[in-house]
Amino acid sequence: MADIIRKVAYFAMDVPNKPGEGARVLGTLAEADVNLLAFSGFPSGRKAQLDFIPEDVAVFKKAVKVAKIKIRPQKFGFLAQGDDRKGAVADLLKTLAAKNINVTAIDAVSAGAGRYAAILWVNPKDVNKAAKALGAS
Repeated sequence: MADIIRKVAYFAMDVPNKPGEGARVLGTLAEADVNLLAFSGFPSGRKAQLDFIPEDVAVFKKAVKVAKIKIRPQKFGFLAQGDDRKGAVADLLKTLAAKNINVTAIDAVSAGAGRYAAILWVNPKDVNKAAKALGAS
């Protein structure tokens, strides 16, 4: 099966870097029936940054508004899913490098059952160029 690469909307927010903050925000979203395609969290200075890639942007935006969760403006990244194989992520990066597109961040995992997934971000000025290079839908 060929890889499926999608251009996806993502949202970021800062939270205190302390136990339970991620669980609190994710729990609030789950209670509002928000399904996430991907989630990432990491320390950023004295805080932590949480990145969300929702399945349905409208549902996500409504949920954060109702919960009074402050998020940054919508940006775009890419979600890649496919059969797990040696070099799967290297191939993505080589494709972008060949078009002189720098990847600003990437997270990739084996999804089990012989599958992998990766989320990656490029400079906002390169999003459309990257979408074309990757054949993203």
